[in-house]
Amino acid sequence: MKIAMLARNPNLYSHVRLCEAARERGHEIDILNTLRVTLNVTSHRPGAQYHGEPIGHYDAVIPRIGASITQYGLAVLRQFEMMGVWSLNESVAIGRSRDKLRSMQIFAKHGLGLPVTAFAHDPKQTDEVLKIVGGAPVVIKLLEGTQGIGVVLGETEKSAKSVIEAFRGANVNILVQEFIKEADGSDIRIFVIGGKVVASMMRTGAKGDFRSNLHRGGSARAIKITPEERSTAVRAAKVMGLNVAGVDILRSNHGPVIMEVNSSPGLEGIENATGKDIAGMIIDFLAANSKAGKTKTKGKG
Repeated sequence: MKIAMLARNPNLYSHVRLCEAARERGHEIDILNTLRVTLNVTSHRPGAQYHGEPIGHYDAVIPRIGASITQYGLAVLRQFEMMGVWSLNESVAIGRSRDKLRSMQIFAKHGLGLPVTAFAHDPKQTDEVLKIVGGAPVVIKLLEGTQGIGVVLGETEKSAKSVIEAFRGANVNILVQEFIKEADGSDIRIFVIGGKVVASMMRTGAKGDFRSNLHRGGSARAIKITPEERSTAVRAAKVMGLNVAGVDILRSNHGPVIMEVNSSPGLEGIENATGKDIAGMIIDFLAANSKAGKTKTKGKG
């Protein structure tokens, strides 16, 4: 089959591994720089061009859209879907997952475990927000943040208020969440493909950093998860509508709580920690499930 990958950097570990896995299985795969795709929004015959040339036929598309270009990336992916190309993760699902507040609202609606979370528009509501989450310490997150960037720990009421008021004064949207102290700077990344957990690892933050992201100098090791954690991860991916997802949870005193669901999870950490061929599993799932015109969003705006 012929596969397109929407990605800006062909040299990233995840992109190299997906290409290797696809070619090892006899598939043809091209990496298209998302920002170099031009859309031809025409009634009945939607199309796209790449470097000025019409994009030919593809059986499936793997979206690896960076958070900084989400809006344009989703527009490009929707165009592929309208052209009848099957997407590993669909545009609507990726859009949900990239909106931290919307994600939390969806998880809450379906009864999934969450840290107590508050959101407000007016900086004057800071006291109300802190009261909702139970007071300091609190975790303050930019809605648009990724890889641990834009995540701040407010250790005292005074410092939390200062950070919240500064962000809101700059008209930046934030979430405020309870700090799960018992997690001790660690979280669990659970990798879900096609409604099944295929791998899991525990990530621990660098010394003195409560954030566990590997991009921030953390470490990772394979871990056995509980049935409740497994169920939480599978349900989280399902309610987001994602075929492939990295579900990040914390172990709290009241069970697993979801921190985030990543629609373009990195492969380097999970493959190195577990020794599993996650890239191969993704390509196998894609080959078994892709079908021309099968995308749910074909023809929809």
